Amino acid sequence: MHRGFTLLDGGQAAIDVPVAIDGEGVLVGAEDLARATGWVLKPEGLCRNDVCVPLRDPDVVTPDGHVDLARFAAALRRPLALDAEESAAFLGTAATDRAEPLRNLEAPDFTLPDLDGRMHSLHEHRGKKILLVAYASW
Repeated sequence: MHRGFTLLDGGQAAIDVPVAIDGEGVLVGAEDLARATGWVLKPEGLCRNDVCVPLRDPDVVTPDGHVDLARFAAALRRPLALDAEESAAFLGTAATDRAEPLRNLEAPDFTLPDLDGRMHSLHEHRGKKILLVAYASW
């Protein structure tokens, strides 16, 4: 059975694609998946621009060339929120992609006293993991 399905890929615009529901799986045509996400099915795997991800799970692609949406997300290591009854799916950003900007952020330097009144500056701890506890009375 084919029906319309709304697919959201990260911060991209929502794209309506035809899908087939096969038991628990939502199957989308390879061309429609490429239109919605930019990932193209090639002999070497799923490719977008100059990045290709090999498909280690043979069930990602069905014999007739459809792509199982949940297995596609797992192959890319991206979270997927899927609601077949509402005909919608959201493909989240991979954890590694979300973590990269955080790894490069640097907090501004500041100096505060500890409980004994000794001053500590953040720059003294660069390159180390530290825990800052903040309290507000409001």
